[in-house]
Amino acid sequence: MIDPTTRLEHVLARFPRLAVAVSGGVDSLTLATIAAHTVPDFVAVHAVSPAVPVRASERVREIAHQRNWRLIEIRAGEFADADYLSNPVNRCYFCKSNLYKRIRQVTDFPIAAGTNLDDLSDFRPGLTAAGENGVVHPFVEAQIDKKTLREIAARAGLGSVASLPAQPCLSSRVETGIRISERDLDFIDRVERLAEASLGPVTLRCRITSGGVRIETDVGLPMALADNIRELCDAESRPFLGIAAYRQGSAFVGVKA
Repeated sequence: MIDPTTRLEHVLARFPRLAVAVSGGVDSLTLATIAAHTVPDFVAVHAVSPAVPVRASERVREIAHQRNWRLIEIRAGEFADADYLSNPVNRCYFCKSNLYKRIRQVTDFPIAAGTNLDDLSDFRPGLTAAGENGVVHPFVEAQIDKKTLREIAARAGLGSVASLPAQPCLSSRVETGIRISERDLDFIDRVERLAEASLGPVTLRCRITSGGVRIETDVGLPMALADNIRELCDAESRPFLGIAAYRQGSAFVGVKA
């Protein structure tokens, strides 16, 4: 049986040039790491946006510097898109459409994304945008799922990145139908950075719902941290709904089609 890293390298080797869309999570950072030593002409492209956690952008810059990647930073422009801002069921489609069109403006290289096999069984409107823009998915082509991807990341020397919890964009914390605003996303990022400073990288979501702010996590929250989060909510006159168990995609309201 061929080693998964070797399978991925074989897929990537057919590209003399490649632009990898790097969000700052384990998927795209792992893909970029393998592409950097497999593809002759490689560039990492990172979109800076109110919807991208500050720490994710910092992580991309740190690793790009450490590994001597050519890095292009862009503004994807989704905040100029009324369809995206209205936060419909398929918001991700409009996000990715803007992203890939903007990447195409800065490079004519083929564009690759960190989609893995597990993503194909989830509701991912962004995959439609990827298809419309000719984006390739090397992990899928190499038959690599999330677990295997993390193993590749560890072997590639990515250290703590290999065990990073899933970190979708900050807009995914906002309940469907609530308009996306920079104010809300900044609040989400501040709460989650406060939690990470106390707990380290754990699965935690600051959800913006029609009733107020709810914290979802798969670990226990120290009372002092919960009190600090409540104070942040009070300072912005946001009702604090308390702490609940983490549920993937719980901010999504609607029919997945």
